[in-house]
Amino acid sequence: MKNKLSSLLNDLPLLLRRIKQPNLERGYYPQRALLIVAHPDDPEYFCAGTIARWARSGAEVCYIICTSGQLGTKNSNTDPYEIARIREGEQIAAARLTGVKDVVFLRHQDGLLEDTITLRHQLVREIRRFRPEVVVINDPRIYFGEDFINHPDHRAAAEAALGAVYPLAGSPLIFRELENDGFQAHTVRKLYIFTWNQPNTWVDITDSIDIKIAALKLHHSQMGDSDLSDSIRHAASRSAKFLRMKYAEPFRVLQMISDDDWSDLTDRA
Repeated sequence: MKNKLSSLLNDLPLLLRRIKQPNLERGYYPQRALLIVAHPDDPEYFCAGTIARWARSGAEVCYIICTSGQLGTKNSNTDPYEIARIREGEQIAAARLTGVKDVVFLRHQDGLLEDTITLRHQLVREIRRFRPEVVVINDPRIYFGEDFINHPDHRAAAEAALGAVYPLAGSPLIFRELENDGFQAHTVRKLYIFTWNQPNTWVDITDSIDIKIAALKLHHSQMGDSDLSDSIRHAASRSAKFLRMKYAEPFRVLQMISDDDWSDLTDRA
C-alpha cells in the first residue's frame, strides 16, 4: 500500500498536466514535415514513431542532419571520415525504413556544433527549399536530467532551428541571395518540439513503435549487440500514461500561423 501511494504521488503532477492539456493527436497528418537534428540516429531516438505515422499517411518528410556523427566511437585509431560515411549510410537506411526519402547532411563538426549565422543560413535554405507545413526539433531548454547530460549539439541544432523557423525563413528581407536562387520566404504552420518538459501534445505511436525500434537497430555502429526495445517501449508507455493510447511521443507544439492564414497561403501557392 505504501509503495502504491508513493507511486501515485510521483505520478500526480503528470496526471494533472494531462487532465489540463489532453491534446491527443490521432487525426492530424501534415502534408510536408521537416525534421532538424544534430546527429545520425537522433530521429530514431526522438520521434521516429511520429514520423513513420505521418509518412504512412502520405506525408512527404525530409531529415536535416547537422553533423555526420564522426565522433561516434571509443576507438581512437578509427578514421572519423570512415565513421561519418558509415553513420550517414545507417541514417539513410533507417530513414527509408521509416518512410523518409529526403535526407540532407550539413556535415558540421560533431561535438562542436554551434548556433551560428552559417548554420541558420543553411537551415533557412532547406526550409525555403522543402517548404514544410511542420518543422520538428528537439527541446533546446533541456540541459540535463536525473541521470544524463543533454548533448550540447542537440541544443545547438535546436536553437539554430528555432531562429531559422522564426523569424528568418519567413522574412524576404534576410538572406536575399536565397530568393535570387529561387528559394522564396516560407512561413511554417506548426513547430513540433520533442520534449518531456511540459508537453502539450501526444502523438499515438502504438501502430508505429515497431518501425521506430527497427529503424534504431539499423544504426549498427552505435547499437552493436544492444537491444533497446524494452527501454524504448517503456519510455513510450510512460509518455502515454493516463492517456487513451498504449505508446506515445510527447511534444510541445507551437502554432506559428492560424489555420485560416495557412489555408490562404496554400491556396495562393
